[in-house]
Amino acid sequence: MGEIKSAAEIAREKLENLGAVTDEERLKWKYVPEGEKLAARYIKEDYNLLTELNKYEKEARKYVSLGASDIFVRNINLPRNEASRKMNKKVMEGLKAIKNDKVAVENVFTKMRRILDHYVQQGEQQKKQAFESLKVEFAAKVQQAIKQQTGIDTKMKIDVERQPQFQQEWLKVQAQLDSQYIKLLDEYRHELAAIT
Repeated sequence: MGEIKSAAEIAREKLENLGAVTDEERLKWKYVPEGEKLAARYIKEDYNLLTELNKYEKEARKYVSLGASDIFVRNINLPRNEASRKMNKKVMEGLKAIKNDKVAVENVFTKMRRILDHYVQQGEQQKKQAFESLKVEFAAKVQQAIKQQTGIDTKMKIDVERQPQFQQEWLKVQAQLDSQYIKLLDEYRHELAAIT
């Protein structure tokens, strides 16, 4: 039977197996979270991002930018309302300010804007049609259930929108409609994250 080791001994062995931490890793661990904080503050407040970024030394700046970029990319979402539209605009401006390859960023933004505009214009239309279709279908099912239970064919008006089952179905339909846009948006987010 083997020797029983303490948690401290096991942890020490694991650290030894990892090897020495490089200066590069130390910088990354220290400054990526700084960049994340900088991005979060930029989103909430109105200040000059480049001025704040330039306060860091050159070696640290790339990690601060990396952290900020990650936060910005994650905050680009489908424009479901005016607040999300404003958020998208602000984080896109922030990304463009901190990325070096402005042309590549703008190329991805062009594709992204096409999808976001399509979502606002066509997506809303699709949702309205799907909502009305689901409402009619659900009302027919409720009428059928009432007829089966009572044996009476009533044509009473039922507010299906307030029914929990309808709400659940509508959430599923919305998620399904949004998923095609989210998939494309995710691809563009990955492209943005890869740009320096």
